[in-house]
Amino acid sequence: MRIETDRLVITELTPEMAQAVHENSLDEDTRRFVPDEVFETLEEARETVAFLISQYSALEGPQVYAVITKEGSRNIGYVQMVPIEDGAWEIGYHIGKAFTGKGFATEAVQAFLPVMAKRLGLKEVTGVCLKDNAASRRVMEKCGFETRYIGPGPYQGEQREIVRTVWKA
Repeated sequence: MRIETDRLVITELTPEMAQAVHENSLDEDTRRFVPDEVFETLEEARETVAFLISQYSALEGPQVYAVITKEGSRNIGYVQMVPIEDGAWEIGYHIGKAFTGKGFATEAVQAFLPVMAKRLGLKEVTGVCLKDNAASRRVMEKCGFETRYIGPGPYQGEQREIVRTVWKA
């Protein structure tokens, strides 16, 4: 799969991307908001990238795609769809700290959502983030997600204050 926007290319991961995946995962925002997506070693990143690549053909597991800048061809993060309960899917995204504040996450999610919803046969997609993750909340708002719930809920294996949103195709 390849999706192009004005500034980005969204494409399948390759083994050569493990270094960028490792480096992009180490910032404080990843540690704070999605600690299960921190890869402390390059080997951890390699193993994860290999697993994610294996999921592309099945469409039953996580569908994670690299976000690459057209200018400079930098791997700056990812967008993903992850299956959750009852046949529903959840969007996820991360842009490395050095590249945040430039609208890349919004641009990537806006391009990715309709393509993946069609590919997976979805009428809606869930978005969940921590209540205090203002940047992620803004991305979801800009991309047309509607807030459905704010309050305590399961997040990364703990009860936390979350925001649950829904995007409709």
